[in-house]
Amino acid sequence: MKINIITLGCSKNTVDSENLAGKLKAQGHTVHFNRSLNDCDTVIINTCGFIGDAKEESIDTILQQVAVKSRGRKTRHIIACGCLVERYRDELAKEIPEVDAWYGVHEWDAIASDLRLPTSVLRLPTSDHRPLSTPSHYAYLKIAEGCNRSCSYCAIPLIRGAHRSRPIEDIVSEARQLVSQGVKELIVISQDTTYYGLDLYRHRALGQLLDRLADESGAPWIRLHYTYPSSFPLDAIDAIARHPNICNYIDIPLQHINSRILGSMQRGIDREGTLRLLERFRAQLPDAAIRTTLIVGYPGETEAEFEELKDFVRTARFDRMGCFAYSPEEGTAAYALHDDVPEEVKQRRVSELMEIQEAISLEKNQARIGKTFRCIIDRQEGQYLVGRTQYDSPEVDDEVLISTDALTHSRINALSVPGTFVDVLVTDALENDLIGEIVG
Repeated sequence: MKINIITLGCSKNTVDSENLAGKLKAQGHTVHFNRSLNDCDTVIINTCGFIGDAKEESIDTILQQVAVKSRGRKTRHIIACGCLVERYRDELAKEIPEVDAWYGVHEWDAIASDLRLPTSVLRLPTSDHRPLSTPSHYAYLKIAEGCNRSCSYCAIPLIRGAHRSRPIEDIVSEARQLVSQGVKELIVISQDTTYYGLDLYRHRALGQLLDRLADESGAPWIRLHYTYPSSFPLDAIDAIARHPNICNYIDIPLQHINSRILGSMQRGIDREGTLRLLERFRAQLPDAAIRTTLIVGYPGETEAEFEELKDFVRTARFDRMGCFAYSPEEGTAAYALHDDVPEEVKQRRVSELMEIQEAISLEKNQARIGKTFRCIIDRQEGQYLVGRTQYDSPEVDDEVLISTDALTHSRINALSVPGTFVDVLVTDALENDLIGEIVG
């Protein structure tokens, strides 16, 4: 069959879809990752159920595919799976009967089994390595499943279950395989990367894992995402400092700075602990880019507590920052609290925080003018090569627009291959982009 997998939500879902695609390709199916493709036998929608907007996008996507099927297109089967289905399978099946099958987050083998072709029609043997839905020069490396945290606003533990670490040997083996396929950048992910190893080895083993990946994977760049501030394993900081192929980059969702709100969120850390951790990062990794995400409009958040958060953003001067409006999720501890911050107030607070951050981002980017940075090329757009520094993760962070005006046609062709590394002199800066030219 010709199968299209549509992935919604986070990079952890991306890995799930790629692993499923590997199973399906090994069975002889042709698999695509294309939201606009409408001529496949089967469409599989890997849904997200994290917050209200994500749920809405998932349902809209399912309904769009139902509409395509109803118009008599080639699509014969619609399958929905993943996080939203795990939480609301019965309700969804009742409301959208046009979907042929529903699978939760632990049923990937069941999907592959139910779509298995008879042996007589199997094609030539195919590789069982997971095909990438990302550009071929970077890949997400998931080191664990589930989460043992009890953050009051988060439904992920209800959906994904308890934290389950993968053995280091398995992770390193997969990393080597990805690099052998041409991957230049490995992005380490899980729901909580800093918890890694506690269930399997009885100690936090992220630092040990990073050492092994840096020494044995062969990846030019390794990037760390989804760290958690409480009980942060300090040897992971040492590993980042020790290995030149681990990017000077830390993604650490802090969510808030007010101690009362952090306590209600059940984050396991207060204002003082957060500030000490940031000081530790800056002391040991002075060159590192720190990315965070924040939540505004949490139940009971006062204007004074929001002003405290604004002051924190001004003084912390994060290199990258995202912000979300609180969304009440059934089954979570915070769901029992009164969602008393009006939606328009939440959105105003998001806008105010992001306005502060945009000014900081512009100042930081302007300070890079006249400096040279190693960049990885992601693609070509018109007269520019588009790349990233080690301080920027794909899809969520800044990009570097590299002029090709001074380059010959043959040199442009050589450098425009995704995954190529170049040295770039920054000549100008915007809030979310650098502009530069290749040197050397």
